[in-house]
Amino acid sequence: MKIGWIGTGVMGAPMVGHLLDAGHEMTVHTRTKERAEEVLDKGAAWAEEPAAVADGAEAVVTMLGYPADVRDTILGDGGLLEALEPGTLLVDHTTSEPSLAEEIAEAAAAKDVPALDGPVSGGDVGARNGKLVIMCGGEEEAFDRAKPLLEAYGATIVLHGGPGAGQHTKMVNQIAISSGMVALCEAMLYAYKSGLDVEQVLDTIGGGAAASFSLQTYAPRLLKGDLEPGFKIDHFIKDLGIALAEAKRMKLALPGLALAEQLYVGAQAQGLGQKGTQALLAALAHLSDAELPQLSG
Repeated sequence: MKIGWIGTGVMGAPMVGHLLDAGHEMTVHTRTKERAEEVLDKGAAWAEEPAAVADGAEAVVTMLGYPADVRDTILGDGGLLEALEPGTLLVDHTTSEPSLAEEIAEAAAAKDVPALDGPVSGGDVGARNGKLVIMCGGEEEAFDRAKPLLEAYGATIVLHGGPGAGQHTKMVNQIAISSGMVALCEAMLYAYKSGLDVEQVLDTIGGGAAASFSLQTYAPRLLKGDLEPGFKIDHFIKDLGIALAEAKRMKLALPGLALAEQLYVGAQAQGLGQKGTQALLAALAHLSDAELPQLSG
């Protein structure tokens, strides 16, 4: 297929790479061309403007940062929706607002453009390994057309309902992991301060009820002092804010989610917003005036 793609960041670039490996013809755009060099070197073509990726495309995929980016890119003046031909498949992998996904689907349907909201989970590791979880919302026709493409980089691909259902499912995912990341960082901080061999302790508890994706993926990075993003704190705060707004709309009290969001805002205030979610450990260490050797450099 000929596919247009917007957004080649930490996760977007390897996702495009998998599609290139599968033999698809790719035209890409991202805010900074240098961020696309990896996929351009693999054979993707470059589009100077976001809407230009739609030229002749059978499917267009977006992987952006914030809901405002999605709105401007897809619904804005001169945006994707104006450029898409009827019948072109539109897939948005951005974690965004359910109401915006519904708005896009309605506007796309008016142009006979099948649209799918498909936020993903799995971070940079899942993207590189082609093992992402993809949570979809939209009509079955759009899902059926998109699934062969999504299988290039997704291991679990599920349609959860109509437009916006994928975004709601991603909120469930973010709620489930937010407090878990807090717990992992608190556990590691406790282990350091109590004088234990932290790596040995994590190996031990990883064989029991404390085992988790975060423990397996992020603890080894923290042991090495690696705070670089598999998923940025700035983006995580955006997601938690969306989840809190949806919870408020549904009159749900989710105090664990609210606490996690506030702790991550604290990490952002310490200048860690562009670091990975595991950098919360540094923020908590600062809160307790605890110096961790691997984070002090």
